[in-house]
Amino acid sequence: MIRQNNSRMMWKNADAVCFDVDSTLIVEEGLDGLAEFLSKGAEVLQITANAMGGQMSFKDALTKRLEIIRPSQPQVEEYRTKYPSTLTPGVRDLIEKLRSRGVTVYLVSGGFKRLIMPVAQSLGISEDQVFCNQLLFDGDGQYAGFDPDAITCNTDGKKTVVEQLIATHAYKTVVMIGDGTTDMKASPPARLFIGFGGNVVRQNVKEQAEWYVTHFNELSQALD
Repeated sequence: MIRQNNSRMMWKNADAVCFDVDSTLIVEEGLDGLAEFLSKGAEVLQITANAMGGQMSFKDALTKRLEIIRPSQPQVEEYRTKYPSTLTPGVRDLIEKLRSRGVTVYLVSGGFKRLIMPVAQSLGISEDQVFCNQLLFDGDGQYAGFDPDAITCNTDGKKTVVEQLIATHAYKTVVMIGDGTTDMKASPPARLFIGFGGNVVRQNVKEQAEWYVTHFNELSQALD
């Protein structure tokens, strides 16, 4: 109980909140959805589970999944248009409530910019508040890999992003919210990690998170 009370106090005192995107901010797991769209879903799903559960480095999992999918630029655009992301219930209201308290909101994701920016824009989150990976295409629009220098393609990438945010903005209480192991690894330096199980439950995250919720309304109510 003492631990949860401390978590709630840190949550109320947050000056920056970082949201994971796939299976947290949105219902879907973006790369899995793209794989399914391209009839590669079954091959990719297990690799995703291994990566989110911590059984494989995130960068290795990302490389393996993309080598299976090999999406072209037109295919990514078609998928994005036909299957727009679905916001997780309660997250829009939570973000508005955080902003009303002067809290800065960031999206920190292992997903890809082409899929994430439409979501960010719908929430009024600017590009400089989004940290994610970048797909690469050749001159003909064919898959050419992903940017290996992007911070978030590494297992500890979200931790590095939080470190940089603190160094740049002097935040005192950064909170990371997410469903996976890479999110949990961001705390510390984040003062608090809140595990989210509203879309998918990662058992190791549920067991190890300082605070675990299954609906964003729980976090909105805790701000009152």
